[in-house]
Amino acid sequence: MVLDSILGIKLTFILGITNIIGISLVFLSCRCLMGKNLSKFLFKYDWYKKFYGYHCYYWWFFIISVLLHSLIALTTYGIPSLIAT
Repeated sequence: MVLDSILGIKLTFILGITNIIGISLVFLSCRCLMGKNLSKFLFKYDWYKKFYGYHCYYWWFFIISVLLHSLIALTTYGIPSLIAT
């Protein structure tokens, strides 16, 4: 095992939380997912335009977070067996 199991568990949990934050940022900054009416309403505000400007970075944050979460979870817990013994 590459990681100490306690450290792996903690990192998996923290990266799970970052996954939730990342997908929330993507969802809230995406015109397609929120709907046309809500997007039109929010684009009236300068703070939302600035927030929306980072939409592509939110995707990168989310993708990297998911990849790290998966890698550390597989390293810590291993690949589960499909057949119960």
